[in-house]
Amino acid sequence: MQAKILQGDCLELLRRRAFARPGIAQEAALTFFDPPFNQGKEYAYFDDTVPGEDYWAWIEKVCESLLDLTVEGGALYFMQREKNAENLLRSLRKTGWSLQNLIVWMKRTSAVPNAGRFGKQYQVIAFATKGRRPRTFHRLRIDLPLAPGHKQARPNGVFVTDCWTDIRELTSGYFAGEEALRRPEGGRFHEQQSPVALLARIILSSSNPGDLVLDPCAGTGTTLVAARQLGRAAAGVEVDPANVKMIRARLQHPRKADSLSGLRHYYRFTPKLEKIWPES
Repeated sequence: MQAKILQGDCLELLRRRAFARPGIAQEAALTFFDPPFNQGKEYAYFDDTVPGEDYWAWIEKVCESLLDLTVEGGALYFMQREKNAENLLRSLRKTGWSLQNLIVWMKRTSAVPNAGRFGKQYQVIAFATKGRRPRTFHRLRIDLPLAPGHKQARPNGVFVTDCWTDIRELTSGYFAGEEALRRPEGGRFHEQQSPVALLARIILSSSNPGDLVLDPCAGTGTTLVAARQLGRAAAGVEVDPANVKMIRARLQHPRKADSLSGLRHYYRFTPKLEKIWPES
């Protein structure tokens, strides 16, 4: 399937429907929205230190544009820091999205310590739809490892819930593994790279083969990489030309570390898996 990356300001390109191309659906069935979190990180082409009201006004404009570009019942997965959950939910309500779940993505290998409160070890992902009912939702079953205190493994796996404890984040150092993109000198190319396993779950849950998957803040292109392997069309917008160059390289020269083939067995208990994850 076709995967397209555009360089530029996401609001401008979304409003112009610049991703529209012959052979690609004109409306998105699914959007993954993982913007910078306005926490003071250094980005070459984005100010991550603006006043809170300005940041959330921008978020709302993006959410409005995404709603306009989404098919009826289409899905939005909006990732944010846990402390921003209140503003996240308010932005969705104000812009017309219907909340379905607030997903907790538990970090497996890292946590942010705090002196006066509990350490932070998760991010939130709001799953919302255009309209009250999802156009597409597949109840995925996974071969979840037996948890401490559980006596017997489940022979048919378990349904995925709104607590995701089985997807490892790409932390620094040893735990990042081969998937984390690196610069020639060995440093991380992007500090906030999402794992392909996270995008695979989102795409499998809320889209079908042939659907258009959209990512307005594409970062290093993980959404596009995962969508194409799963038989979906994909369009991404990214403002940083260095990131765009990296995304194009990832798409043109697939890496073994980005392959989803080893993950298929984990989802083998999902009903009619072959219809939502065609074997290549």
